[in-house]
Amino acid sequence: MKYAVFALAAVGTVPLAVALSLNLRWMKYAFWVMAVSMCLFQSTAINFFSHELYRGSSRGMEVSLVYLLALAMVVALAMRGSSGGAMSDVGPRLYVLYFLLCLPSLFVAEDLLVSWFEIWKMLMLLLFFAAVHSYLKATGDAGTIVRALALFVIVNTLFTVKAHYSGVYQPGGVFPHRNGMAMGMLLLGPIFFAGYLTHGLFSAKGLLCAVAFGGAVLSTMWSYSRGAMAMVPVAYGLAAFACFFEKRRSVRKLARMLPLVLIGLLGLALMLPRIVERFREAPESSGNTRVELAHCAAEMIRDRPWTGVGINNWSLNMEPTHPYQDRAGEILGYDIKYRGIVETVYLLVCAECGIPALAAMLLWFAWYWFLCIRLLKRLRGTEHYFAVAGIFGGLTANYLQSALEWVLRQQLNLICLMFLFALLSYLNTSRREPARKPDLRTP
Repeated sequence: MKYAVFALAAVGTVPLAVALSLNLRWMKYAFWVMAVSMCLFQSTAINFFSHELYRGSSRGMEVSLVYLLALAMVVALAMRGSSGGAMSDVGPRLYVLYFLLCLPSLFVAEDLLVSWFEIWKMLMLLLFFAAVHSYLKATGDAGTIVRALALFVIVNTLFTVKAHYSGVYQPGGVFPHRNGMAMGMLLLGPIFFAGYLTHGLFSAKGLLCAVAFGGAVLSTMWSYSRGAMAMVPVAYGLAAFACFFEKRRSVRKLARMLPLVLIGLLGLALMLPRIVERFREAPESSGNTRVELAHCAAEMIRDRPWTGVGINNWSLNMEPTHPYQDRAGEILGYDIKYRGIVETVYLLVCAECGIPALAAMLLWFAWYWFLCIRLLKRLRGTEHYFAVAGIFGGLTANYLQSALEWVLRQQLNLICLMFLFALLSYLNTSRREPARKPDLRTP
């Protein structure tokens, strides 16, 4: 049944593209559908050549409704003559460089099929980026992007609340893993926190931001992810600092923040016993495993510093027939028998794809972080300032948390990241005052 529904959706991509090309206002509504389909990513995805038991960052050639919608949008904009420009900024070019520098690892990969799973995912993410950026370039309608992300956060919160009150100790919302959910909410939550500080509760935009912000914080804390909880002050503290840096209506922003401090302290007091339990009763083996896998990654990098062992081939190289566990065990002084994924994105990319690919990924990440700082100066006083302030806090927390987690390689987290990168690229390449009414007229 799922394959039949997917086939109908795939066949309907071209008629949908034709319909969207007739009126960009319909494409605006398609973003709302995209936000809902993100919440149903797994249930609307089909894995071609899947390997469900594989313990890697990609387990199949996954095509979801999100990507079909992105394809329809790109085709629709091309039919209107409004596509293109997605590669006009440095950020997407750095992503392509990162992608190209991952390809040499294919020549040393033990299993080209599982490598293709990750390559396919990277191509789908580029398609998604192109759809969001092209829409923004054609319409200037950044508000739709922010509202779609707010809907995604709110729906995720509803899933989290339902799971929590159903007895799930660490709910994962609509994400495949609780740590991924915590990282995703920590990326998006500061945007709506900054929106609330800027607009207050007595406007439709401010109320939406307040609801999404509250949901993001609640979801993050109920995940009981230690890394995410440690990054909460960083993400929201930097977003608040950036909001006050604007110096516009600072007194109102301070007045809006004081109740949050009181509510936050009350919530922290109620959740403190479980938070303390989460840190105090965490098994010692958890910390040891991180060290063990980091040593295994170091051995892989030492063997193949320029190509790595093959993209998405980490788990294959952790089988008992491979020497990395034994060599790392000799360094640590005991046998390693665990076959999980190294708990940091940076070591994982370096071990699988080599030092050049890691350098390109770091440049890609760094470009958007420094771009946030640039836009904070350039967009002061505009309607988009709060979004950039929140992205600055969320990106910083995500980059730091990725030193302790590999979940940024999961598809839903990367889709959220591409949403924000497309928005930043548009703001960077648009005119100096990008705030304008969207042009959603028919041709």
